[in-house]
Amino acid sequence: MSAAHLSPDLLFYSKSRHPEPSVHLGRRFDLSGTFQYEPGNTVVCHVVEGSETQQALVDARAKYLAMPEAGQFTFTPISSLHMTLFQGIIEHRRGANFWPADLPSDMPIDEITEVMGERLKSFSMRDPFKVAVTHARPSGLVVDGATEEDRRTMRAWRDAFADLLGYRHPDHDTYAFHITFAYVIERLSDEALPRWQQLLDEVSNDILARVPILELQPPAFCSFDDMNHFEELQVFNFKP
Repeated sequence: MSAAHLSPDLLFYSKSRHPEPSVHLGRRFDLSGTFQYEPGNTVVCHVVEGSETQQALVDARAKYLAMPEAGQFTFTPISSLHMTLFQGIIEHRRGANFWPADLPSDMPIDEITEVMGERLKSFSMRDPFKVAVTHARPSGLVVDGATEEDRRTMRAWRDAFADLLGYRHPDHDTYAFHITFAYVIERLSDEALPRWQQLLDEVSNDILARVPILELQPPAFCSFDDMNHFEELQVFNFKP
């Protein structure tokens, strides 16, 4: 398979094209794949427990785990499967655009989560949206609204959170919605890329056939200590 037939998402995981280590190595996880203490908060839609969507994602994740290069990744637990709707704050990102402009940059994470939670009590966006898989990449799935209207609605949610909380990440308008299965510890050899492309195509086609619309919980403001668990603090139920 030529490079022309390899997706840009896959090529990002190519060791020859990107020899630099993962930005998360040594901070989010160590070389053994153990997740490190990295507290913060976020707004996510968890996968519905016991749903066909959860089973389809578990099956897809198992295919990743069966790859010869699976040991070059560290996998998040099934219980943490979610789609991030809005990027919250995190311990190591305390600068402009990553932190509410009116709050001290040295405020402890627990305190800023409380302040953000209070602000979110007045959050008014409740429009429903449907989500579908667009494609797979070595870290998991890229998703988006199932229709153009759903896509507009998801971005309206993201804009509303940013306006209320007082910050916008530099990639606010381009951030790809996704469901993470794993993080890369060591990128892939060129020899491995064709079989990974085959896997990614199979996974995305299988999920689209089984669950054209993903079964996700309503958005929830969550806190976390690492990438193993996202504790729901406040749920934003959709309008009927």
